[in-house]
Amino acid sequence: MGRSAVKTLSRRGSRSQIIQTSFFQRDPLTCARELIGAELIWGGCSGIIVEVEAYAAIGDEAAHTFTRPSARSFIERNKPGAAYVYFNYGVHWMLNVLVKGKENGFVLFRAIEPRHGLQLMRKRRGVDDVRRLCSGPGKLTQALSITGKHHEMDLCADLQHCFLPRSKNDVDVVADARIGITRSAHHPWRFTLRGSKFVSVPVKR
Repeated sequence: MGRSAVKTLSRRGSRSQIIQTSFFQRDPLTCARELIGAELIWGGCSGIIVEVEAYAAIGDEAAHTFTRPSARSFIERNKPGAAYVYFNYGVHWMLNVLVKGKENGFVLFRAIEPRHGLQLMRKRRGVDDVRRLCSGPGKLTQALSITGKHHEMDLCADLQHCFLPRSKNDVDVVADARIGITRSAHHPWRFTLRGSKFVSVPVKR
């Protein structure tokens, strides 16, 4: 594990303190909202989650499960908290986590506020502005070097690839419409940290 991630975990606790499988045994909307303000650890890099989107396995035409049997099979064979990584339009990798409980679905990670490993992120992204490092799902995966090899990884068991809970409970979360979709676009299932300068697209007032 990178030194930055080790330091982060040493401050917050050990393996028992990372977000456990039970967190993802609920429903996508609850998990998505409560992931805002949590910390994503990925190798020697980490960041505070400031933007996510929820996708429901049933009745959501924007979800992969609506058109892809492979996505439905993924849910059947994996535990809650598994990484669902796919290549979007042949351009960017996209990181999601599986929610499998009261309702099944996915949470897509759209943006984080970088905290550790900034030098490595800048090298991978080729940009210096910290606000541009991870302000979008494709930027995030490039900055963290997330690829298809991480597909189906258990994100509740590996200290190098996991989530730390929010450091405070009073996180101000804003819900609005998801981005870049045409089907089921009316659902207010994008969640962001209010006032964050690190989101991909500012919330419309």
